[in-house]
Amino acid sequence: MSTQTLLLIILAGIVALLLALFQYKYKSKGASKKNSVFALLRFLSIFGMLLLLINPKFEQINVYNEKPNLVIAIDNSNSIKYLNQEENVTKIVQRISSNETLRNKFNIDVFSFGNTLNTSDSLSFTENQTNIDKAFKELNQVYKRTVSPTIIISDGNQTYGNDYEYTAKKYNQPIYSIVVGDTARYLDLQLKQLNVNKYAFLKNKFPVEVILVYNGAENVNTKFVVTSGKNTVYSKNLSFSETDNSKFLNFTLPANSVGVKSYSASIIPIATEKNKANNSKNFAVEVVDEKTKVAIVSAVLHPDLGMLKKSIETNEQRKVIFLNPQDAIEQLNDLQLVIVYNPNNTFRRLFEALKLQNKNKLVIAGPKTDFNFLNTVSENYQHDITSQTEDYQPILNVNYSSFIIDDLDFDSFPPLLANFGAPTFSVPFESILYKKVGAINTEEPLLATFEINGRREAVLFGENLWKWRAQSFINTKSFNAFDNFTGKLIQYLASNKRKNRLNLDYESFYQGSSNIVISAQFFNKNYEFDVNESLKIIVTDKISKTSKTIPFILKNNNYQVDLSTLPASEYAFTVKAANENISKSGNFKILEYNIEQQFLNANVSKLKAIADQSNGANYFVSNYNTLINELAEDNRYKPIQKSNKNIVPLIDWKYLLALIALTLAIEWFMRKYNGLI
Repeated sequence: MSTQTLLLIILAGIVALLLALFQYKYKSKGASKKNSVFALLRFLSIFGMLLLLINPKFEQINVYNEKPNLVIAIDNSNSIKYLNQEENVTKIVQRISSNETLRNKFNIDVFSFGNTLNTSDSLSFTENQTNIDKAFKELNQVYKRTVSPTIIISDGNQTYGNDYEYTAKKYNQPIYSIVVGDTARYLDLQLKQLNVNKYAFLKNKFPVEVILVYNGAENVNTKFVVTSGKNTVYSKNLSFSETDNSKFLNFTLPANSVGVKSYSASIIPIATEKNKANNSKNFAVEVVDEKTKVAIVSAVLHPDLGMLKKSIETNEQRKVIFLNPQDAIEQLNDLQLVIVYNPNNTFRRLFEALKLQNKNKLVIAGPKTDFNFLNTVSENYQHDITSQTEDYQPILNVNYSSFIIDDLDFDSFPPLLANFGAPTFSVPFESILYKKVGAINTEEPLLATFEINGRREAVLFGENLWKWRAQSFINTKSFNAFDNFTGKLIQYLASNKRKNRLNLDYESFYQGSSNIVISAQFFNKNYEFDVNESLKIIVTDKISKTSKTIPFILKNNNYQVDLSTLPASEYAFTVKAANENISKSGNFKILEYNIEQQFLNANVSKLKAIADQSNGANYFVSNYNTLINELAEDNRYKPIQKSNKNIVPLIDWKYLLALIALTLAIEWFMRKYNGLI
C-alpha cells in the first residue's frame, strides 16, 4: 500500500470521527451513554464509506511449490506387437507411472503416439504408422517453458515424418530412451523401397524401381520375382555378400489393358531368415487409355506459368506444354484444355478458333490483361475497365456444386493482384472463390466456372497463384493439397460430363497403411450444398462377399467416411441418399502392406543418439529399473518455489458493504426506539 493511500485512510478516520462527535457530542444536549453508542455507529458508517471512496488495494501473496513434469511417451504402433514387446511396454509404463517416489517428485504425464500424439495412456498397439518426429514437435509446444524430463519407450523405428534425431535436438528437455525389441543382428533380406508411377497408359510400358538390401555376413543367392495373379511378369537371380549388400533394379512392365492392375514384388527368403514380412510388397497401377494434354498460352513471362505446369503434371495423366497464340491454333485439335494467361489483342485469332471448335478453356486475367480486348471477345462476361489494381484474398464458396473442393485454409492464402472492379456475367455461373478486400467479404467472383453450349470455361481474376502453392506448403508441409485442388479444376474443365447432384471423390486403389477416406457432396435441386441429407455407403468385399453399411459424417463442406479399418481386398461400394432416390457406385482395391512389420530390430543407435545429445541416457528392458533410481536422485529435478501475487481492491470486499449497512440500520432502529426520529 502506498504512503499516499495510507495518509488518505488516516485523514478519512479523522474526518469520520469529527463528524460523529459533531453530530452526537457538540449538537446534543448533554452527554449520555446512548450518544456515545450513536457516535461510534456513525463513525463506523462514515469511515466505511470514505474507505470505499479511497478504495485502497491490498496484496495477497500465495507461495507454493511446483514439481517438475515427468513425460512418458509410449510407442503405440503395430511394430511393438509384431516384435512381441507389448507385455514389456505395458509393464514398464505401469512400473514407472505408479512408483511412489517418482509420483512425489514429479507430475507424471503419459502420452502414446503412432501417427499422432495422444494424451491417453490406453495402449492397443494397433497404429499403422509411427511418427516420432511429430510427437517431439507437439511435446515441445506443451513443455517448452518447463522442466520436463522425457522418457520415450519405443523400438526407434519411424515410418513417417522427418528424421526425429534432428527434431529431438530442438526439444530442450533431457530424453531417456528405453529400447524395446530385439537388438541382436540376424541375417535378413529386405525389399527396402519400390517406386512406381500411379498411372500408366495403354499399350505402353511403365518403369519400376526396386532397392533390395541384405544384412548378414554370409554369401547368399536368391531370386527377385514380380507376379500378377498367378503369372510371373519379371524375375532376376541375385547374389549378396557382406560387402555387396544392396541392389538397385530398374525394369519396365507392359500395360496391356485398361483398369487397376495389381502386382506383388518379392525377394525369395533364405531358409534361416527370421523376418519374412519385409521381403515383399504389393503395388498397383491404374492403366488409362488417354492422356490429357493442356496448353498454357501466354505472351508474358511469370512465375505462375511454371507453377501451373508443375502442379498440373503431378498427375501423370496430364501433360502441359507452353505455346504462343499462333502455335496454339495449329495444335488445337490435339489439346483437351487451353489455359489463357493475361490475354491481349494478339490472342484474337486464338479466341475465335476456340469458339469455332467449342473448346474448353481457363482464362487467368491479371493486371497485364487487356480488358478492352477481353470484353470484346467474351460473350459471357464483362469486367470493369480501370487502371487501378487491388489485392483480393480468396473466400471459399461451400455451396459450389460442380465438383468436390476441400478447404485449403484459403483464409491464410496471400492475396492475388488483380484489376479493381467487378465482373458481370450474362450466363449462369458458379463461384468457387469469392473476393475478400481487407476484412470485407464480397459476393464478387474471384474464380468462377460456367457451362454454355456443351463447353466448360473458368475464369480467374488475378495473378500470383504461385504464392498460393507456396503458402499451402507452409500450412501442410506438402504441395499435395494445392495440387489436388488444381487437378480437380483441370479434370472438370477437360471433361464435358454433365453435372450430378451426388459427387464422389475416391482413389482406385489404396496402400494398406494409408488412410482410406471417401468424400461426397450432395446438392439439392437448385444445386445448393445440402447439409441435411443423410448419406450412407454400402461396402462389399468381392472376395468374401461380406457387406457393411457405414454412415457419412458432415465435415466442413463435404461428407466423409473413413474406411481405414477395412482389410486388404477388392471392394465394390454404393453411396445412397436417404431422402432421395439418388445413388452412385464404384470400386476400389486395398493393397496388403503393413509398414510396421518391415523392421526386425530396434533402432538402438538412433534412440541412444537422441538421449546422449540431450544429457539424458539410454536404457533397455533389462535395466530400466536403474532409470527410476536415477530420476529419483537427480538433483536437476527439484521443486521450484513460486509465488502468486494478487492485488485485491477494497471495493471487492463485500463484508465492508455489509458492515456499513448494518451500522446504519442499528443506528436508525436505536434512534427510532428512543424517539429521536
